[in-house]
Order: sequence, then C-alpha cells, then structure tokens
Amino acid sequence: MNDEILLITFTLFLAGSIAVPIATRFGLGSVLGYLLAGIAISPVLGWIGVDVMALQHLTEFGVVMMLFLIGLEMQPLSLWKMRSRIFVMGGGQVALTALAVMGVAVAFDLAWQSALAIGLILALSSTAIVSQTLQEKGLMKSDGGMASLSVLLFQDIAVIPMLVLIPLLAMPGLGASGAEAEHATLSLNMVDGLPAWASGLVTLGAVLLVIVVGHFTTTPIFRYISTARLREIFVSTALMMVVGVALLMTMVGLSPALGTFLAGVVMANSPYRHELESDIAPFKGIFLGVFFITVGASIDFALLADHLVLVVGLTLGLIVVKMAVLGALARGFGLFGGDRWLVALGLAQAGEFGFVLISFTVGSGVIARDTADLMLLIVTLSMFLTPALFILYDKVVAPRYSRQQQTEADAPPPADIIIAGHGRFGGIVNRALRAAGYRATVVDYSAEQLEILRNFGLPVYYGDATRPDLLEAAGIANARLLVIAIDGKEAVTELVKLVQSRYPHLHVIARAYDRYHVYDLWAIGCRDIIRETYDSSIRASRSAFEALGHSRAKSEAALELFLASDREHMLEMANHYAVSDPSDRDGVLARYVREGRESWEAELNVRIAEILRG
Repeated sequence: MNDEILLITFTLFLAGSIAVPIATRFGLGSVLGYLLAGIAISPVLGWIGVDVMALQHLTEFGVVMMLFLIGLEMQPLSLWKMRSRIFVMGGGQVALTALAVMGVAVAFDLAWQSALAIGLILALSSTAIVSQTLQEKGLMKSDGGMASLSVLLFQDIAVIPMLVLIPLLAMPGLGASGAEAEHATLSLNMVDGLPAWASGLVTLGAVLLVIVVGHFTTTPIFRYISTARLREIFVSTALMMVVGVALLMTMVGLSPALGTFLAGVVMANSPYRHELESDIAPFKGIFLGVFFITVGASIDFALLADHLVLVVGLTLGLIVVKMAVLGALARGFGLFGGDRWLVALGLAQAGEFGFVLISFTVGSGVIARDTADLMLLIVTLSMFLTPALFILYDKVVAPRYSRQQQTEADAPPPADIIIAGHGRFGGIVNRALRAAGYRATVVDYSAEQLEILRNFGLPVYYGDATRPDLLEAAGIANARLLVIAIDGKEAVTELVKLVQSRYPHLHVIARAYDRYHVYDLWAIGCRDIIRETYDSSIRASRSAFEALGHSRAKSEAALELFLASDREHMLEMANHYAVSDPSDRDGVLARYVREGRESWEAELNVRIAEILRG
C-alpha cells in the first residue's frame, strides 16, 4: 500500500512539473496545465487501479485552503470601498446568470430544484484562472480588473450560502447511494435526530462560537507560538485551527468550506495575518494543483464523444449568456471600452468550485448522476476555452481601444517628463510640476483618473507602466525624467532595472516602500529614492518635539541633525548592501549596524540634546 501511495504521488507531481511549464509557455496558465496533466495521466491512473473520484475527494482540501486564504485576505475597509461592485454587480451577475441557466435547464425538462442548482453552479467563474491571468498580464489594477475581482469576491462569498441551500433542494428520487452516500454521510454529526429548530440553533451556535472565540483567542495563540521562533509552527498551528473549525462545521451539518472561510476571516483581524499568508501561500498552489490534476483525470472522454454536439453547444451557450449579463452590468457600473470587454470575456467561464458543488449536489440528491457528468464536461470545457477568450481580448479588443485612447492621448505634444502611477503619491508630484509650468505624461491603469487628466489636455497613456512597449509609446526614449509611483515593491524594482539597462541617460525618481527597498533600489543603480512615508514621519516627529515643550526652531534644528545623520548612515549601509554577496546581505547589514550603532546613537543623542536644551 505504501508503494502504491508513493507511485501515485510521484505520478501526480511528475505530470504537473512537465505539463505546467509547457502550458504557461503557451499562455494557457498553470491551472489548465494541471488539467492537461490530469488528462495525460488518466490512463496511467486507470492502469494502477486508482479510484480517481475518491482521490479527488481527498484533494478537495486544496479548495478548502483557497477559501481559507480568501477569508484571510478580506479586510473590512477594503471590502467596504468595493461594496457596490461586490454586492450589487456581483450579486446581479450571480442572480441573472442563475435565472437564465435555470430557464434553459427547465426547457430541457429538468425539475426546478435541479435547474436552480445547475444555474447557481454555472453562475460561478474561475477565481484561480481569472486572478492568475489578470496578474500575469498586468491587468489586476485596471478598472476592468478591479471590477472582475469584485465579482469574483462575491462569487466566493456566495459559495457559502449555496452550500447551505443545496441540501434544501433535495428530491427523494435522487438520493445518494453507494460510495456517494458513504461520502456524504457525517460520522460525527451532532444534529442527527434533532428537530429543525434545535438543529438550527446548534448550527448558529457553532458559527457564533467560531467568530467570538476566534476573535479573542487568535492573537494570544499566535503570540504564544511566536515565542518558539520556528516558522513551521506558525503553519502547523494555522492548519490545526483551519482543520479544527472545518471539523466543527462538519459536525453541525455544514460544509467544511464554510468553516475554513470563517476561520480565515477571523484570522484576518490578527496582527500575524501577513506572516500566515506568506507561509501558507505555497501550500495553496500545491494543494490546488493536485486537485486540478485529479479533475483532469476524471474527465469522461467516452461520454464527451457520445454527446459532443450537446456539450459543446451548451458550453458556448453558457459563455454567451455570461458575457451578455456581465457586459450589461459592467456598462451599468460605468465601465466602457476595453474594461467592459475584459470583465465580460474574463468571467465568462464556469469555475473550479463547480466541481465541488456538482459532487455535493449529487450526494445531496439534487442532481442525477448522468446530468452531473454532463455538467462536469461543460465546466471543464469552458475553463479550457478561457485562454482563447483572453487571447481574443489581447489580440482584438485591447488593440482597438488602445488605438482610440492613444489617438486622444497623442493630441498634445509629448512631454519630457513621465509619471508612472497617478495615485496619492504620483498625483501630488504631477500637481506640483504643473503648478511650476511643467507638463508630464502620465501612465496609469485607472481609466477614471486618466479621463480627468485628458479633459485638461494632458498626455496620458492607459496600461501597465512596466511594459517596455507602452513606455516607448509614451516617449521614454526622449524623456529626461521618470517618476516611478506605482504600487508594489517588486514592480518598482523591476521597472528601475528595465530603465537603468535601456535608458541610462534618464534621471529616475523612485518611490521606495521601506528602508530595505531603498537598499534594493540603490543596489541596482537608482540614486534618487524617496521613502513614501519618510517626510510625513519627520513632520510628525517635529510635532512631537513641539508637544513636549520645545520651540519650532529648536525642533527643526534637531530634526535637521537627525536627517543628516540618517542620510549619512543610510548611504553607508546602502553601499555595503550593494557590494555584498546577495545570499548574505542581511548578515552584512546586521554586522555593520552592531559594530557602529552604539557610537552613532551616543554621539547623536548628545548633539540633539544640546540643541533642544540650548
């Protein structure tokens, strides 16, 4: 038995490591690479005698982990800002798509309960494929990308009530049997035999227990765990809490997905959220990869051949329906041109949660097994077609609207100043330059921001500022100044590398996220670096001195001395960092600080104290 497990594990990982790089190279994305890997090894698994469906049930933990991470990323403030698009646009998409698909299913003589379940399942899109593709293409920060993310967020949330609703649609004639019934049975169910009202109270109590206890215990638990100073303990503790909450939900008759989602939301309020996220993120990819491989391996090609026209027709019909619904909603929310098409084309497929929900509906007696088999083919085929939809966007839609925007943007003469990113930071720089009579070309992803600037007659370019072709179109070859104010440390660093290598004559002002980001930028050649919160922190320090009774003049003199000392030591540390071995840069900095910190601080303390006393 151990040899069989090792052989299966080796086969799964081998298939993924071969297929995913090939799929990624051809622009298909890693998820479809895993699906292709599953299809390729399907005969091998059959030869070994593997129960693919049973294996798929085991690997569904990957989807559970994804729900946990989705919950972990949900911050109340960011959700509140996106509330309109999330709940109105996302809710409208799910409701309208579900009703349209339900109508088609009823036309095929299905009971309304089965038709409603089918509509809800096919209303979902692929969070994994869409999010990854938007990120790979640099479209996540665009208006269309943010709208797509809003709809996906609502869909991910909507999975939870769907898991609660689907068992209520059960029909006696479609009850699960055999292996499915065994899979659907809850061996530790606490609500079996209880009346409906008591079952509801127990379930509600379990949910409240997770929320309340998690809110008050998560931070103390991880504070205690942090004393061990072992990274793996964080991961194992997080998994323990996830599995424990999922088990509790299962015991009260709810899906483990609901428990993991709630656990993620509760942990999102912990100060240890970012470390948990970074530690668990690699596991998410592994678990999901194995899950998608089993999905690909479970495709019934004989059934597809028998119903080829029906399956292809229904798949294309689903894509058309979702495109029509998404396009109408996007227009209603002020999205036009390429952004509207990005939402409509990007979310037109069915999603990976469909695999879980289809199995769940069969086990709950809502959909017949033969209908579920056809649905699995529709979901899988629509996901396979997603790269073609994004290629259509890249090759046909985006160039058309880019030409229109570029025609409008090119009306004014090109400026010799380029500002990459027009948010809070870049916007202030642009206003200051305009006040002094300078004109800058702005490159940004927000169509709304660019439309405002365009109305002032300013040259603007829509798109990803890290793309060399877009920078060329914006006139970077003839520019004398580039201000980098885009989000993301890695994106800023990559853009600086690109500009330093291709346009060495160009003066670059780069926004740094923190002190270590300054060292990274200095090491690759950037010499004009602005820490994004540094100046405001200095102003806050001046206010602190004044609040402690020191005059404005003395406070400013003390801070001038602090600034000079900080710049001097920052430059020395940046030079040490730049010439040191990359594998030991942190160690070099630590040794440098240890050797000189006491003398630096003692001298600085004496000089600042003299200024404040004098």
